[in-house]
Amino acid sequence: MPNTHVLISGASVAGPALAHWLSGYGFRVTVVERAPALRPGGQAVDFKGRTHHTVLDRMGVREEIHRRRTHPRDQYIVDANGRRLAAMPAAFTGGDVEIRRGDLSALLYERTRDTCEYVFGDSITSITETAGGVHVTFERAAPRTFDLVVGADGIHSNVRRLAFGPESRYVRYLGYHYALAEIAGDFGPDPLIYNEPGRHVSVGGAGGNALLVFASAELRYDRHDTTAQQRIVTEAFEGMGWRAREVIRALPDSTGFYFDSISRVVADRYAQGRVALLGDAAYGNTLGGFGTGLAMVGAYVLAGELAVADGDHGRALRRYEERFRGYAGVARKGNGGRFLAPSSRRGIRARNLLFKSGFLFGLMMRMTDKFATDIDLPDYPSEIARHK
Repeated sequence: MPNTHVLISGASVAGPALAHWLSGYGFRVTVVERAPALRPGGQAVDFKGRTHHTVLDRMGVREEIHRRRTHPRDQYIVDANGRRLAAMPAAFTGGDVEIRRGDLSALLYERTRDTCEYVFGDSITSITETAGGVHVTFERAAPRTFDLVVGADGIHSNVRRLAFGPESRYVRYLGYHYALAEIAGDFGPDPLIYNEPGRHVSVGGAGGNALLVFASAELRYDRHDTTAQQRIVTEAFEGMGWRAREVIRALPDSTGFYFDSISRVVADRYAQGRVALLGDAAYGNTLGGFGTGLAMVGAYVLAGELAVADGDHGRALRRYEERFRGYAGVARKGNGGRFLAPSSRRGIRARNLLFKSGFLFGLMMRMTDKFATDIDLPDYPSEIARHK
């Protein structure tokens, strides 16, 4: 079968998930990752509904994900005095099964490292499509030619920038920034959330993670300067009540600090020539709640279409987009920043009411269940096995 040497940029979740399926179908796979090693820890991600579990079962990883799962607890929304106002149920934030992103990434890497080539500490610098493939240059490694290139490298995708155009064409800022950090301090066993208009702090529980969200004009900053990013967060939360000052003071000594905008990717196509986009690079929505599920299901569909197309990459990539665009449409819905940090006290009270009203909460859960399962998944492994 032609067109079987695939370069994947990104070794978080979408990239190794795609590598799993492609290597199983007989493709040669190289994964390049800018970071020097897998990133441990990170935000918890979750799976829910029939579609997600079907993909995990067919991958053979569902049992191991359950073994490494977190055990999310209800999160309590509090006022400035720590009085509990409402509870955000674990079923809402943790889905059917929740796992830390770093643990999921490690699991997928363990399943693919013996059958795929991983190159850490390097990045693509140019992509040039030729008559017979894609010529790729790297920051460190020698140039190579591949049959296909897939950008699974996040909302700030390097592959998308090189092959499709500048980020400004595809990424829409949604009015908020956020920071994640693992901090020390005794904030109690239960996760707690405190809001003031346009600002959100959540902390506590077993993980020691803090999430800070704030509304602002779009900021320009060095994405590699952690000290400058922490200074931005400190200024944004100046004067905030409750225990926000303790959280801010803990940031300089935190581990796993991450800062970014809350943005949405709006791409009119997921493929161009021999280059395709997967996961957040194609349909990301920061803190939107569906990113990891979309990445895993998208990897299953993209790999399956490439395998059944028998080397016709053009047909495969068209089918991937046709089959997946409707399902990925959930990433164009909602704004996680607006939900987590409403802009007014009235908005905060209305958000809290969702969790105090059994009817409204049930309606919201039914909607999210529908979004998570709204795709007809072919049984690619069985279909491919029948034709061998």
